[in-house]
Amino acid sequence: MPSPATDPAATRRVSLLTLGCARNEVDSEELAGRLAAGGWELAADPEESDVVVVNTCGFVESAKKDSVDTLLAASDTGKKVVAVGCMAERYGHELADSLPEADAVLGFDHYADLSARLDDVVAGRKIASHTPGDRRKLLPISPVERPAAAEKVEVPGHGWGPRVLRTRLDDSPVAALKIASGCDRRCSFCAIPSFRGSFVSRQPDEIVAEALWLAEHGVKELFLVSENSTSYGKDFGRDGATALERLLPRLAEIDGIERVRVSYLQPAETRPQLVKAIATTPGVAEYFDLSFQHSSEQVLRRMRRFGSTDSFLALCEQIREYAPEAGIRTNVIVGFPGETEHDLAELERFLTGARLDAVGVFGYSDEDGTEAETFDGKLDPAEVAERVTRISALVEELTTQRAEDRIGTFVDVLVELDDDGELTGRAAHQAPEVDGECIILDAPEKVQVGDFLRGEVVDSAGVDLIVRAVPDAVR
Repeated sequence: MPSPATDPAATRRVSLLTLGCARNEVDSEELAGRLAAGGWELAADPEESDVVVVNTCGFVESAKKDSVDTLLAASDTGKKVVAVGCMAERYGHELADSLPEADAVLGFDHYADLSARLDDVVAGRKIASHTPGDRRKLLPISPVERPAAAEKVEVPGHGWGPRVLRTRLDDSPVAALKIASGCDRRCSFCAIPSFRGSFVSRQPDEIVAEALWLAEHGVKELFLVSENSTSYGKDFGRDGATALERLLPRLAEIDGIERVRVSYLQPAETRPQLVKAIATTPGVAEYFDLSFQHSSEQVLRRMRRFGSTDSFLALCEQIREYAPEAGIRTNVIVGFPGETEHDLAELERFLTGARLDAVGVFGYSDEDGTEAETFDGKLDPAEVAERVTRISALVEELTTQRAEDRIGTFVDVLVELDDDGELTGRAAHQAPEVDGECIILDAPEKVQVGDFLRGEVVDSAGVDLIVRAVPDAVR
């Protein structure tokens, strides 16, 4: 009797649930492409599936909890449940032992044959849980030796060649596009390099091929993602130093692509020519997602990072010399071990002077296996929470003021939602989900999701902008 894997009449249905960042969203669409190629039918509703695949996040404690809660909820459907993604890669059999509700816990090395592994799950065949390891050890120390070696290592989103191994899971006019994976930095608070591996760039032609495919599938904005976009091309040898600057115009010139957005920039690596390229290349959003994390030199050194309040303010000024209306966003960590009142005041000085559009504020907490976990000078959790409240209040005031400063300016809004005629979207300084949105007034009847609409900012609400469409607004 034929098995489901070989019986063409058998219908195998799978649902994909994605948690975490935009990089995970890309990975889920790669998995969807692999599963579709393996004969699986994608189902939006877990209740209608044979297997529910949960692409987990393992970055911080709250993300891990969300991942576990999602796995448990998926199990409650009575369907088979498989954990993949960062949390599964990071904890492997430990997660499997503590969460028997998951029928399998699979790592990145399982992605290439995920279709067959799900066949095993449906058939009740036991799969050995992933055994975690430091993925930095899978690639050479020298970046220029990595492209060849990476062909033998499973790196999600890499090595497809000219074909595109991806299936879109929604019809949004914006899509994340992975340009690199992994990270060579050794920030003392971050565990990501250990389970995502060393930094490796995707080849430019492969990225362009995927961008062309996305454009053919209705995408208007490309959201370039990686763990560290400023390192893109460092593993290409002598010509790699300006690889991102050369890639951006190629992507912006693709027919159908109206906007290219770069994310995950490291301030210490953000070179002047890259600033100029992002700020002045037609079709590239004047948007700078800069991972400052703090501005006190003392705290930054303990974080194993570089910079200072004055150097970061100078970078913001450099950006605005090229593009006065550029969007700048960041995340900061407060309550880091050893952070003093002076350090916190220095962070406040930076935030006040930088005039950022959006800031995520996070309180420090220990992460498994990180250097900072061993540091002395830990603050009481109540003190950390108090500092989060203090900085968050300042950030809310400052970002509200920054939005108010945009009243009277004109913006191009990508329309992303039509709720019974109430349209919302994003301007160039607003990235998906994290930076606020534009609420559109007086839009022409012909406007559709995916259109770009020209409008004047007439008011603001927090970081959100109220935009009134101008005559002949649609393009």
